[in-house]
Amino acid sequence: MGGREVGGLASTLAAHMGFEAADTVRRFWHSPVIARKPGLKAVELFDAIDQGKIKAVWIMATNPIVSMPDADAARRALSNCQLVVVSDCMRRTDTTRFADVLLPAAAWGEKDGTVTNSERVISRQRAFLTCPGEARPDWWIVCEVARLLGFGEAFGFEKAAAIFAEHARLSAYENDGARAFDIGDLAELDAEGFDSLEPTRWPASSAGRNPPSPPFAKGGTRSESSKTTRLFTNGGFTFPDGRARLIEVKAKPPANAPDAEYPWILNTGRVRDHWHTMTRTAKSPRLAGHISEPFVEIHPEDAARYGIEDATLATVTTRWGSLIARVTCNEGQRPGNLFAPIHWNDQFASRARVGALVNPAVCPISGEPEFKHTPVRIEPFGAAWYGFALAARRLPMTRAEHVDYWVAVPGLRFCRYEMAGRETPEDATAWARRLLNIGTRAIDLIEYRDDAAGVYRAAHVDGGALEACVFMAKASSLPARTWLSSLFLQDGLEECDRTALLAGRPADPAADTGPQVCSCFGVGRNTIVEAIRAESLKTPAAVGEALNAGTNCGSCVPEIKALLARAAYAS
Repeated sequence: MGGREVGGLASTLAAHMGFEAADTVRRFWHSPVIARKPGLKAVELFDAIDQGKIKAVWIMATNPIVSMPDADAARRALSNCQLVVVSDCMRRTDTTRFADVLLPAAAWGEKDGTVTNSERVISRQRAFLTCPGEARPDWWIVCEVARLLGFGEAFGFEKAAAIFAEHARLSAYENDGARAFDIGDLAELDAEGFDSLEPTRWPASSAGRNPPSPPFAKGGTRSESSKTTRLFTNGGFTFPDGRARLIEVKAKPPANAPDAEYPWILNTGRVRDHWHTMTRTAKSPRLAGHISEPFVEIHPEDAARYGIEDATLATVTTRWGSLIARVTCNEGQRPGNLFAPIHWNDQFASRARVGALVNPAVCPISGEPEFKHTPVRIEPFGAAWYGFALAARRLPMTRAEHVDYWVAVPGLRFCRYEMAGRETPEDATAWARRLLNIGTRAIDLIEYRDDAAGVYRAAHVDGGALEACVFMAKASSLPARTWLSSLFLQDGLEECDRTALLAGRPADPAADTGPQVCSCFGVGRNTIVEAIRAESLKTPAAVGEALNAGTNCGSCVPEIKALLARAAYAS
């Protein structure tokens, strides 16, 4: 909503005005020139960069190398662009790697200003953290660049409140009621008034300040105060005659249909605990603990038909790119369709950028890419071995030998790596030493190996504390990671822990809480299942009362319901 209001889209001007109002905006800004037609939308923009038509680009608060459709083409475009400027609050993203100039931007909790939600409510955002180092708000960065380019007079803002005041004045400028977005009543807020601004739904313009046009008044959608809750409830649309315009819409098939080579349909979307391209949520062990790997979801009958096994790896390929992901068989998945999450990037996985697979076809009006329908094929990855490593320090996975698939999962005082390879290392001990960055140093290295079964396990213990461990097997069935992960929180290993270390499970099964279900309170699956059994819990509310799970954000309640249903069926 905020992007629409301030003209942050290529297809609009500021204050919800289209290009038919270009002269209105030009007069308000005293600008000698102004754009007269829409600019390039995202996919068009990167096509123009790739073709050399655009030689400099400034990317702010987004990660297009991951999020764009045909993302490998976007990567190629940036690699050939003469000047790439990136403003971001994260130092390392897939996109910042291509930055010639990297500008440190303020993060959400460091910003002061306003935000608008989809109910048209403007709310004050007050910083609760100071900007670290040289980080600055985006508006300050833009103003400083404009000043250095010689446009300081037009960008002479000293604080966010001054920008908001100009924004409010523009919304009311030459507005006779034809434009619904009007927050003119907020234009004269002083510093104290802006700081104490309560959530306000627009339009916020009194009748005395900005009289509505007769059709608008007749519709009764704008009251004399600024307390409007709904627009257009009684007609009175924002056209000269007050009548709505209905546009006939005809269904159009997807731009690319499945065929013999790519018979499936790939759908993409989000998972519960990650956001967009994971540049921030992937740094949180609590959020990463629920779904920790990229996956491809498939209906069990489809998987059986094509020889694809649950929990193994598969390669998913389209005409634009490919990825490797963990297979999840789910009867809720529509047959003939695959689903893959959008979040994983090259910082946290070897080949999981789903944007690289998505076709670049777009809606001719909105420019929205066809993220929900790309012809695709899926086939077994063909791993010779599966494994994982846990380490108290980051491991150089991009240089790891015989590792064709890896995913980095942050943990508390450790990092976990899920791995697989198409070739088994000849000397597992030497390979593990290089992987764990031990080299030939004389250390306390505990090992177990069964060459006939293809099993290798090793742990590096230093001063009685676990420093790193690696587990390898021919099949994808490996010990659970939860208990092993908890050992990094201990100052030293108990003798029973050291004995059980290479078994991958504690001597007391109750010590393993299982994979995380409730991210808010860190409650594992085993803990919930045991509580359901021991206390005869029947509802999510009862589970919440016993364990707190599901009582905060509630996003884990569907999973708790599934565990309850499974327990009821088993009994």
